[in-house]
Amino acid sequence: MEYQIINQNQKEEWTQYIKKSVAFDLYHTWQYNAFEKVDKPFLFLYQQNEDFIAFPLIKRKIDDSNFYDLTSAYGYVGPISNRQFTHADDAFLENFKTAFLEFLKKEAIICVFSRLHPIISQGAVLNKFGGVYDNGQTVGIDLNTPVEIQISKYRKGHRNAIKYLRQHEYLTKEVSTPEGVKTFVKIYHENMRRIKAASEYFFSEEYFLNLINAKEFDARIMLVYLNDEPIAGGVFTFTDQIIQVHLLGTLTEHLLHSPVKLLIDEVSLLGRECGMRYLHIGGGIGGQNDSLFYWKSGFSDLYFNFQTWRYINNQLIYKELVESRTEEFSFQKTDFFPLYRKSSI
Repeated sequence: MEYQIINQNQKEEWTQYIKKSVAFDLYHTWQYNAFEKVDKPFLFLYQQNEDFIAFPLIKRKIDDSNFYDLTSAYGYVGPISNRQFTHADDAFLENFKTAFLEFLKKEAIICVFSRLHPIISQGAVLNKFGGVYDNGQTVGIDLNTPVEIQISKYRKGHRNAIKYLRQHEYLTKEVSTPEGVKTFVKIYHENMRRIKAASEYFFSEEYFLNLINAKEFDARIMLVYLNDEPIAGGVFTFTDQIIQVHLLGTLTEHLLHSPVKLLIDEVSLLGRECGMRYLHIGGGIGGQNDSLFYWKSGFSDLYFNFQTWRYINNQLIYKELVESRTEEFSFQKTDFFPLYRKSSI
C-alpha cells in the first residue's frame, strides 16, 4: 500500500489535509509541529481514493544505534481523517495499517509513542495494531449546555472562589503585545520554578509570540489583574470547536484565592461567544487521579478517557535496547515509554 511523507517544508500540503479532517486540534497543525527544533516532524499520509488518514509524528535517532523511534508533539495528537474512524470501512483501516507497518520497516523504526486526543475518537484505527493504553481521564466543559447548568456543576468551593474574585474586582484581560507576553512568561516561569518543573517546560518568549501569531489556530494569552497588577495568566487555544487550556500560571503570593478559576470561567463564556463546543481543561500529571485532576474536576463532571499509543514494531531490538541500559540504570516498575529513553529509573 502506498503512503506519502509530508515534511516541514511542505506547509501547504500539510495544512490542506488537516483542514479536510472531520476533527482536529492545534497539535495536528503544521504551525504547532514546526515549533519542534531538535528532531524532524512529519505528516504520515495514507490516502485511498478520496479518503485519507493523516498522522503527525516526530522521528528521533536512537543513540548508539542504527535505529529510530517515533513520538508526537507535546499535547494530544494521534491520527485524524476525513472520515469518522468509527464509521470507516474496515478494509480502509487495514490498508492503513499495512502501509504504516511498511513505513516502519523501511525506516528502521523500533517503536511509536503518541498521546491520543481525548475528544477525537481514534481507537478504531490504532486498535488494529494493539498497544493502546488507558492513562486516566481528562476534564472538559460542554459549552453547548446552558450556562446555568455549567455553573451548577462547579464544585461549591470553585463557585464560591469565582464569586469572591468577581466581588473583589479581580479582572481578566487578553494581552498580545511583546510586553504582555513578557509579563505572562514571568508569571509562568515563577510557577514552573515553584513546582520544580523540568527544563523543557520553561518555554521562551519567542515560543509564546509565535503561538499567538499563528494563523492555523487562535491562541490567546489571558491575564488576571488585581489593582492593575498582573497576578496570574493562561494560554488558551481555539481550534475547530475545541478550546484547550494549554498552560496556566499564578504568582505564589496569590495562590490562596486561585485566580485562574476566574480565568477558566471567563474563557468558557468567551468560548460560547465564539461558537466553540468544548473547553478542555485536561487531566492530572501523567494522567494520574491526583490533586491537579481533583482541582480540574471541580469545574465539570464531563470526563474523557485519555489514552496513549505505545506500539513496539521490533520486539527483539526493543528488548536489546532496554537491556543495554541495565548497566546505567536500575530498572524498576515504570510507566515510561520507550523505556530505553528514560534518563533515570
